[in-house]
Amino acid sequence: MRPLVHPAIEDITVEGILHVLSDPVRAAIYAGLAASDSARTCSNFLQMQDKEIPKSTLSQHFRMLREAGLIRSERHGVEMRNTSRCQEVEQRFPGLLGAIMQAHAQQYAQRQALAKAGPT
Repeated sequence: MRPLVHPAIEDITVEGILHVLSDPVRAAIYAGLAASDSARTCSNFLQMQDKEIPKSTLSQHFRMLREAGLIRSERHGVEMRNTSRCQEVEQRFPGLLGAIMQAHAQQYAQRQALAKAGPT
């Protein structure tokens, strides 16, 4: 089994964070992990934004989040437990993640409102 890559905090870049969180599914996964008090398994995210996410796609999303330095993953048997690295990233780039997550939440709420309103 390949070892999991977790970059040192000094190696995390703003460009890497912005790139990874530019995908709405990854942004939603990260928001879910950041809001959680405890580690969450990948299977907690099989259903996102009213869509089913294939396990293989989900694995790629988690790999990208991990390699960008936004999450920490640990294997426990057949499960992968994931936690956010919010505090570490906040120390390196104060306010960055909060601003991105706030914008993500606003955008998601607007999309939900438009979907409920239906076609005009």
